Amino acid sequence: MRPFLSAMIVLMFAMTGGALADRPKENVEADASTRQVAITSSFTGTEILVFGTVENSVQPSPEAGTYDIIVVVEGQPVPAVVRQKSRVAGIWINTSSMHFAVVPSYYAIASTRPIDEIADKAFLDAHQIGFDHIRMVPSGASDADAAATETFRQALIRLKEQQRVYVKRDFGVTFIGRSLFRSTIALPPNVPVGPLTARVYLLKEGKLLGQYESRVGLRREGIERFIHNFAISQPLAYGLTTVLLAVAAGLAAAFAFRKPA
Repeated sequence: MRPFLSAMIVLMFAMTGGALADRPKENVEADASTRQVAITSSFTGTEILVFGTVENSVQPSPEAGTYDIIVVVEGQPVPAVVRQKSRVAGIWINTSSMHFAVVPSYYAIASTRPIDEIADKAFLDAHQIGFDHIRMVPSGASDADAAATETFRQALIRLKEQQRVYVKRDFGVTFIGRSLFRSTIALPPNVPVGPLTARVYLLKEGKLLGQYESRVGLRREGIERFIHNFAISQPLAYGLTTVLLAVAAGLAAAFAFRKPA
């Protein structure tokens, strides 16, 4: 009887293992609510919705917390300069500075919970997820400048946060079903014009199950686009035009507010 029971247990284990092996793997499909944002003279900021679904989800309810989602929206890399002011002879002047070769012009991150609770440092560094894990390489810095580099790096991040072009929301992604999720990313009025890359990561117990990437374009329209193209294509004519307009505006103001004789 015992050999028969042992054989049955082994058979059931093999069948269960085979069923688990044949079960489709979880993955993520996502997209943004718009692929093009028009930047006009009346642009006051906007929001884009990043949404998606977990394919083959085994999550029993939205509150179960089986999966973690991280959404990163990143602008094109640009150089940056950070200057430090010091008081010299009673006057605040720039005494030191650091040039960074490339930093994201815009960076927003939203997640189901704090990213340090979702994944380890190695994963966050590898995918540049989070302010502390963005790769910012100073120009001409050496290993001896590590402390100074970190000071300027944190100063740059604080400045970008004040300008609202670096945004972090620890609980900015919510599940609205067993597999459906969404997140709202704010674009401020001063968002740098250019392409944005939206990346979505699906994790479970700190392990990456899948990721998805889409593009959102920020494009000047109307008078904004005309002035920008004019300034880039014909800088001399643009400069002369601005000087003439300034002179005309000054003369008009002087004429309008002149005192009677």
